[in-house]
Amino acid sequence: MRAAIYARVSTAEQNSDLQLREIGEYADRQGWEIVDTYQDIISGAKASRPGLNQLMLDARARKFECLLVWKLDRFGRSLVDCLNNIKFLEDHGVRFIAVTQGLDTDIQNPASQFLLHVLGAAAEFERSLIRERTQAGRLRYQQDYKAGRVGKTVYSRSGKNMPIGRPKRIFNRDRVIELRQKGASIRAIAKQLGVGAGTVTRTLRERSKIS
Repeated sequence: MRAAIYARVSTAEQNSDLQLREIGEYADRQGWEIVDTYQDIISGAKASRPGLNQLMLDARARKFECLLVWKLDRFGRSLVDCLNNIKFLEDHGVRFIAVTQGLDTDIQNPASQFLLHVLGAAAEFERSLIRERTQAGRLRYQQDYKAGRVGKTVYSRSGKNMPIGRPKRIFNRDRVIELRQKGASIRAIAKQLGVGAGTVTRTLRERSKIS
């Protein structure tokens, strides 16, 4: 069987020697050929991992038949992410094995299939928790906004600290023109209206085009 290896460590101070050695020994016992090794030195929380990205492209091209990892947490950012990646491999005919945990997507392994079902249920629970937290955060923000605790006078200049679904901040563009005509600087206008200097500049530029 043509197998590939994926290994990940979080920092440059760590190394993947232990992972590679144990995975290599497993492949040797099975008599499998290692055709490629993919590695990342990056936190598992990062959405984009070059080694994993290339691995998925090669899996789509069926460059290997089986992927070996040391442990499940080396493969994905979360349980949901791990299972999504495993499902992608299965859809492209690639078997997945976490060698130190006995996790194997081979349909001939009923115990592993049961474990995958359990993990799938746990992943769905994780998704539900994320949805609940998101909805609770949005509701709390809306309540705080109506009460005037955030959004009206309390926000970052960019508004990036506001959750998804926040009300759009509205400012009086005519007031920008009025203050500018009175000689106020762009910085002073931005401070008075609670917007960014770039917003003021764009407003003045747009109005000059119209006039």
